[in-house]
Amino acid sequence: MTHYPTPKESLPVADPARRKRTDEIVDEIKRTIISDNLVPGDRLPQEKDLTTRFAAGKGTVREALKSLEVQGLIRTRTGPGGGAFIESMSETRAMSLLSNYLFTRQISISDIYALRKALEPIVAVSAINNMDQAGFDKLHELIGVYDHEPADEQERWDQRMAELDFHGVVASYSDNVLLAFICHFLQRLLKDLAVCKDIYQRPEPVQRGAGIEFQYSLIEAMRRKDALKVEQIMTEHMAHAEKAMVALQATLDERFLTD
Repeated sequence: MTHYPTPKESLPVADPARRKRTDEIVDEIKRTIISDNLVPGDRLPQEKDLTTRFAAGKGTVREALKSLEVQGLIRTRTGPGGGAFIESMSETRAMSLLSNYLFTRQISISDIYALRKALEPIVAVSAINNMDQAGFDKLHELIGVYDHEPADEQERWDQRMAELDFHGVVASYSDNVLLAFICHFLQRLLKDLAVCKDIYQRPEPVQRGAGIEFQYSLIEAMRRKDALKVEQIMTEHMAHAEKAMVALQATLDERFLTD
């Protein structure tokens, strides 16, 4: 008896391990950038050279180049002297792309501080040997933004941003690029997270005295290059900051329920 395949049997089975040719070319171009020692501003080979090199059609190569441009790794120019050029992705652009991944996910203050408590002490220690007088001056300048009561809502907001910028400056002196980026990203999350914005905009007075004392002590410990003390101060500072933020969130939630 002849067996006729059912519609289900007739459907080809997709290979989950098989990647699009476009994605493969994207990876190959990335490897080319590294192997050819290309740096920002350098031009990639012309489109026809890429089609020959990767044995792919023009449409596939163009799609791969568009993907790289969306990722912020290249930029394309048309006209005389045009082509695809290596781009230096900014930290802001990289964070925006990462934020898109988290856009639909629920991120809490505790989630952020779970990482900050672990990483901020490490990044502060890693910054000790690189911190210069300009860095210390900037830290003192930032403390001056929030060492007094705000005059209005705008100053209140600016003060909260400056508090986070203090830690951004410390991280910027780290000799670990990856660690600094992660800490900067966590600081940005605290600026952008909706619940944090609500907290920052509330008129409740903020008790900054203890936090500022932690920061002055941190500066002095960094000047002495006392790694153990820097780690201890930042660990205590992050625990204190989390407690303050969680308490402010609880106040906000309670007010929401009673309004």
